[in-house]
Amino acid sequence: MQCPKCKKMELQDGMLSDNLSVKWCAECSGIWIPTSQYQAWQEYQRRWAQQNPEPVDQDIDFIPSPYDSRAALCPECSNYLSRAKVPFKNPFYIERCMSCGGIWCDNGEWEMLEYLGFQSEIEQMFSSAWQAKQREQNLAQKERDALVNKLGPDIADYVFQLAEVLKDHPYGDFAASYMLRRFESVKKGVPESHQEGRDK
Repeated sequence: MQCPKCKKMELQDGMLSDNLSVKWCAECSGIWIPTSQYQAWQEYQRRWAQQNPEPVDQDIDFIPSPYDSRAALCPECSNYLSRAKVPFKNPFYIERCMSCGGIWCDNGEWEMLEYLGFQSEIEQMFSSAWQAKQREQNLAQKERDALVNKLGPDIADYVFQLAEVLKDHPYGDFAASYMLRRFESVKKGVPESHQEGRDK
């Protein structure tokens, strides 16, 4: 079985964390994960899944492999490998054969999947729903980061807590409208006493 990226080496037997058997390339350090091995490993992971994983630092430096941009054929059945974008500070792509289900990770990508907590949901990463969810979460994280930068961590944390309280409150939208009106009035120079009269 030849490496699908550098095409110079025969893949060798290897082992990832938690006894996941793989094939790996001694030239480019990419890894091939056969679908049977991955499915067995997934079942093991489900039994010991962490219920509330800690948030990760999206600003960690990771430089994708130079082989990440190369198209490749499945080393098992010779079909083209499909690509799924992993949203990150420096995005990279995981590849999968949609015929046999095998997975290819370029050098360092499996470790990043573990860091992000995506290692056991690689199949879902190729769906439009998963990609849309990640884009939404990334946007929300960028908004939170921007709020912390502008307000400072203490005030920003207070805003986050208030938002959590109001989102399930039956009159949460009224409170949000009230705050927005107050900010608009300040910009226009309306005295606070006049604004309070309007809100009664």
